[in-house]
Amino acid sequence: MSAESHPTLPPVRLHSDAELARDALGAPLFARAVRLARWAGPATRVGVGGELAAEQLPGAAAHLGLDAGDEDAAGYASQAWRVAVDTGLVDVTEPEEDTDAEGAGEAGGEPHGTAAPGEDLALVTGGAPGDVLGLWRAALEAVLADAAVPDLEDLVDALDGGGEIDFDRLDWNPGREADFLDEVLANLYLLTVAEGGASERPIPLPVLAASMVVPDGMGEPTDAVLEQVSDAMMRLDDQFRQLEPIGLVEFRPVDEELMAQADEDVPRGEREVDDEDVSRYGMVRLTPLGLYGIRARMLEAGVAAPAVGELAGKGADALLDAVSSYPEHAAQAEIEQWMAGREPADAVAELLAAARGDDEGGPLRRLRCQQALALAGPDAEPAVRSVLDEAELGGLARVWLAEHGAADVPAPAPEMVFWLTVDTIAAQLAADGETEELPLLMETLTAHHTGFFDQVWRVEHPSTVQVLEAMGRLHPDRKTAKEARKAAFKARSRRP
Repeated sequence: MSAESHPTLPPVRLHSDAELARDALGAPLFARAVRLARWAGPATRVGVGGELAAEQLPGAAAHLGLDAGDEDAAGYASQAWRVAVDTGLVDVTEPEEDTDAEGAGEAGGEPHGTAAPGEDLALVTGGAPGDVLGLWRAALEAVLADAAVPDLEDLVDALDGGGEIDFDRLDWNPGREADFLDEVLANLYLLTVAEGGASERPIPLPVLAASMVVPDGMGEPTDAVLEQVSDAMMRLDDQFRQLEPIGLVEFRPVDEELMAQADEDVPRGEREVDDEDVSRYGMVRLTPLGLYGIRARMLEAGVAAPAVGELAGKGADALLDAVSSYPEHAAQAEIEQWMAGREPADAVAELLAAARGDDEGGPLRRLRCQQALALAGPDAEPAVRSVLDEAELGGLARVWLAEHGAADVPAPAPEMVFWLTVDTIAAQLAADGETEELPLLMETLTAHHTGFFDQVWRVEHPSTVQVLEAMGRLHPDRKTAKEARKAAFKARSRRP
């Protein structure tokens, strides 16, 4: 997975290891692999590559409860066996290539090896949840490797006269296909965590395919790009069908009727599709287990993929620095978990200390600190009162005390009001940029101060110029916006 593509991701809400381990054991393909590992014994025959011998497949399929009349039963059994071998649930002793007739079994038969339950099989019932998840992740890697391989019929067609695969004819590059699938899963992860930490909404397959194909900033896609999106959808449809049994995704495949239309080359403009029909083009959702698995792979690839709750044991400085870049809902969830394990008064004192600073990140740290203080009760009042005289924290302290109905709250000096106004707008700009709500906030903060812009340009705050320039662009009142631009000029001229 590309760390360059997604250097920092929003935090994800993960289920507990115990819940995830239960999900792993319930994944159909993993459960079949476990059952075959328990079935393996002295009479189990394997080929040179450790694969289950052809004559063993009907028995394996029957043990799995698969319908003998199902033409795919042998394939399901074979796949489950490969997963069992790749994860260490089964140990195989492959036949030696130069095996005599006795080692080959029946006269003229193929050489065969043996299989037995592996040591790791005991972890399924006797290991910790983390052990089970480790086995599942090994199974996931095996399935991902299979999903990046082209269809068997395409492989057969690409065999040259010597039995070697002609990769140019196949138009398949193993490394490129693996990278494509990694990037697909990274995009699916990003789309999942972008809004709520772990979205419950499935992603339409065309949206995911477009994220892989359509260039950033492109307006109306060209027919050539749309054709690439369609091709990518078909690749993803095949790959997600393979990934669903391991529990990575919940997948609704592309409607067979639509695929038939594509084969018939029905003109795109004549295909009737509305919003209700979008699900016919395929829908995919990462499961909680899938979120865990893809995040683990991203961490191994060096991608910063935080999880809600992992800051609970760290200091307030680490908390505020991290959640400053989180969406508000994720910051709130992280702060709640951090606060839950601490004495309120001590937590508030630590947060206030971490919120200080005249660096560029200071305003957003103080905004998140204020968000955390909202969770504190009356026990926090002494710690909050202790910073009333500080220029950086006195304003937010007064806001907290007023909101909690505290008595004897001293009125702030005008300089503190102006400083807090600049700090508040700077924090909003850092958190969300120039949103539609920001002009209203600006209007509210400046409406009750006569001569506001005659004073604010003198405020000793590192973001004074930036805030005044933003107010000059965004303030809804044109006259006030002009005053802001003049104040910004004065503030710039005042800087050395």
